[in-house]
Amino acid sequence: MKWSIFFFLIVQRFVELYWAKRNERWMKERGAKEFGQNHYKYIVCMHCLFFVSLLLEGIRKRPSRLWSVLLNIFVVLQLFRLWIIASLGRYWNTKIIVLPKAERVQRGPYRWFRHPNYLVVILEFLVIPLMFQAYWTAVIFTICNACLLSVRIRVEEQALRLLKSP
Repeated sequence: MKWSIFFFLIVQRFVELYWAKRNERWMKERGAKEFGQNHYKYIVCMHCLFFVSLLLEGIRKRPSRLWSVLLNIFVVLQLFRLWIIASLGRYWNTKIIVLPKAERVQRGPYRWFRHPNYLVVILEFLVIPLMFQAYWTAVIFTICNACLLSVRIRVEEQALRLLKSP
């Protein structure tokens, strides 16, 4: 079961990258501007290394004794992720791409949170390794993610202020 989850995550990430690229093209055709290119490569690298670390650390370990609880949290996180993507529609992306004068999305979880997608990623970087008993992966990548998100959120907020609608 744990390797089914691992495989699901890999497939999910590739589907998300495909969807993001499609949305990027659509937005740029309408004059969208991209921000944060300098740190994006580090985010991609971190996510790739997360899966390598998860695989290497978790390969010989049995699933956590809290597997069923963690699996339920994981499922809720995936449903939350889908709600986020559906709420943003064509504006959802893995990059910071802003369409000038577009209204800020205020539906779905964006009614309550400014950056709900980052909340999901933060929780995934804890829950997924715990499912695999990959404790070092949880600690190391939670710290790395916090550092990168501190840069990314600042850049994203600046981009939204710069291009906000009148």
